[in-house]
Amino acid sequence: MPIAHFTRRYRLSASHRLHAPCLSEEQNRDTYGKCNNPFGHGHNYFIEITVAGPIDPETGFVVDMVKLDELAKRELTDRFDAQHMNADSVFSGDFVPSTENLSVEVERVFRREVPLLDSMGRLQLHRVRIEETKNNSFDLLAPGQSDALIPAQ
Repeated sequence: MPIAHFTRRYRLSASHRLHAPCLSEEQNRDTYGKCNNPFGHGHNYFIEITVAGPIDPETGFVVDMVKLDELAKRELTDRFDAQHMNADSVFSGDFVPSTENLSVEVERVFRREVPLLDSMGRLQLHRVRIEETKNNSFDLLAPGQSDALIPAQ
């Protein structure tokens, strides 16, 4: 059975302050510029979750979209929408809430949870993509995943 990829897009609005506790105030200002504002700043994020797996012969689907949406609601929307990300426990300490690190956290959670959406455990997280602004986006492939959708010959 061929492996198909399915991507679902989600939107959330959140704020963050880019500030590394291990750096001095001056180093933080120099490193993060206006993103180091003590009150934070916000973005309207678009988060794409791509899963990979065989097409179910009964449903014709790669993934049950309702289950994927429930996971995204719990782990993305309910957790981060209209929130200041610095208040999330994962971003305490030295884990700066940059969009790159948000990608790492989303990948960590979805890599663990996506296989549970399929009773056979054949479904895997393939990629997390986050658009922070119209000019900035971040792609993170799950470990063991290739950027190529078709295996090399």
